[in-house]
Amino acid sequence: MSNDQLGSFAPVDRELIDEVCRRLAENKSVRQTLPGGGRLNIDRLLPFLCVYRRNPARRDPGTQLFVNAEAAFLEAPGDAPERKGLAQLVKAIAETAAAQLGAFLLIEIWAEEDEDVPHSTDEVTGELQLPPPAFAIHTRQPHHSEGTVAALEYALQRIKVNRQPAAVEINLHARNHAPGMTQLISAADAEAMNTHIIGLAIRPVYRDKDTGDIYPKTLQTMRRGIHRAMTKAFFRYALNRTSVRPQHFYSLGRKSLPKKVWVIDRQLAEISSQFKFLLQVTPINIERCWHEFQASEFQQPPRFQYRPLGTDPLPLKRRLLNIKTEEVEDPILAHLFQQTQDELDRQITMLADVGTSRFLPGSLQVFGGVSASLLELAQQLLQQVSKRVEEGADQVTAGDFADQATREIEYYRAQSSTFSAQAIIREDMYSGLLSTGGNLLIGRETKLASRRVEALLQHEVGTHLVTYYNGQAQPMRLLKVGLAGYDGLQEGLAVLSEYLVGGLSPGRLRTLAARVVATHLMIRGSAFTETYRELTENHSFEPRTAFTITARVYRGGGLTKDSIYLRGLVEILDFIRRGGDLNLLLVGKLAADHIPIVRELLSRNILRQPPLRPRYLDSERAVAALARVGQANSVLDLIES
Repeated sequence: MSNDQLGSFAPVDRELIDEVCRRLAENKSVRQTLPGGGRLNIDRLLPFLCVYRRNPARRDPGTQLFVNAEAAFLEAPGDAPERKGLAQLVKAIAETAAAQLGAFLLIEIWAEEDEDVPHSTDEVTGELQLPPPAFAIHTRQPHHSEGTVAALEYALQRIKVNRQPAAVEINLHARNHAPGMTQLISAADAEAMNTHIIGLAIRPVYRDKDTGDIYPKTLQTMRRGIHRAMTKAFFRYALNRTSVRPQHFYSLGRKSLPKKVWVIDRQLAEISSQFKFLLQVTPINIERCWHEFQASEFQQPPRFQYRPLGTDPLPLKRRLLNIKTEEVEDPILAHLFQQTQDELDRQITMLADVGTSRFLPGSLQVFGGVSASLLELAQQLLQQVSKRVEEGADQVTAGDFADQATREIEYYRAQSSTFSAQAIIREDMYSGLLSTGGNLLIGRETKLASRRVEALLQHEVGTHLVTYYNGQAQPMRLLKVGLAGYDGLQEGLAVLSEYLVGGLSPGRLRTLAARVVATHLMIRGSAFTETYRELTENHSFEPRTAFTITARVYRGGGLTKDSIYLRGLVEILDFIRRGGDLNLLLVGKLAADHIPIVRELLSRNILRQPPLRPRYLDSERAVAALARVGQANSVLDLIES
């Protein structure tokens, strides 16, 4: 059989078995369709294989999805005519891998009977209780791998479904293969080949026991948890039994992905690029609103005007929801894609709701609100950080700042020719800075204190644009436009950059804290003028500064995004105190929840190390400042230092 033929349908005969073993011996991938709709997928030569066999005598929807997340898996029909040669294939794979790697692990997965799922009710109310997840690990004495079983047991116990932890049972005397099936490898052959066999029975709480209908969210949660548990078991087995020395259990995941994954990634990124969310929700008449607010003696709230919506939300949503993220086999990537799809859906709805009362509920869904702890921190900062107006009359105009930003951009372009950012003065922006679409937009009348220029350059260029182009350099395009919920960590990193170059002044911190307080008041239902007076009368902000803070929060109909700057800074400080590697945050635009996922995808060589490194990280000042961050207990400690 030629290499070109491998992957098409073929009977499990000696020719196919020999070709599979030859490719594995050469550390090549195997993609093979088997009779009856079976699949053999082995990423590279690995010391394990995960197997699922469909039992023709029972209905079993969803269970096969627990194996196809792994780097080496076999889905096979259980019908006798179609499974001919299957045992010989599995035995040959085990023999080939064990001969080269020293040992081999076979894990077979099946679902327990639906009627065995417990049906229980609350003892007091009689209400139906959802069943907890449960697993049974089947292994046989004396030939079993204790460390591997223990690792699998511990990781499975961490899985929670329906807010209930999983129960895990270890059975040393039962059959370690699926009920109704014959052994794939006999105990004697397994011992002779130094192959270990584990069976994993799963309680099917991921489907309706009567109809067989899948519960999608439950299945997704269990797939992620079981995948993580299996990979940890593979890792422990590799270290204990084989010559393989993986650096991390992540590195035993799939390194090559089907084309469908990249198609979906690009479809989502394309939808995201169809609109510039922040530009769309930023008023175009902010200066006129300020003058009218002054003229009313700060009594009449502003009437904001917005750019016309350049795209029709309905067809855009239709395109978005037609992207079949649920068909992605890799549970980690499926999770990322579905998160992003959901957030884009909500953002498109927000664009349609700009200027209406429906905008705020959408903002709370996308950006979140203000937690009690964040509000308390903001109030502490406003009370304890100096209220003194910072001196320094020197100001930089929009043109001057654009020139300095261009020089900063050229520094990164010298590192990578793909860094094609531009500093653009926008006539339809009166003032302010906005990094979007890989460019820095500058309002035509922007005036900045000269002492703030370096900090803002590192905030906008050294953070937002660097992570944009680092994301663009990744195979996964979503890291350029941003994974779901990325704004908090991204803005926290940007504010940290200000601190590292000595530009996080007391005034800047008070502004970030005031944004949190203003957001809290807006969510609570306070009017624009009430929030403005809170900032001027109770927190001593200058009228124009208080207006700008309030306007940012009330734009669009209530944008809670401004509270994430301080929240993101808290996340970053916590990350650094726990020994986190800042390089992980430079891969692209990601949320704090995605850090372990990015680490895994880097270990699997699906993502690459970022090509661009912010200039500020290599300065002596930054090294010393990072050391202080590592010892700080809160944001307040940074001010004192």
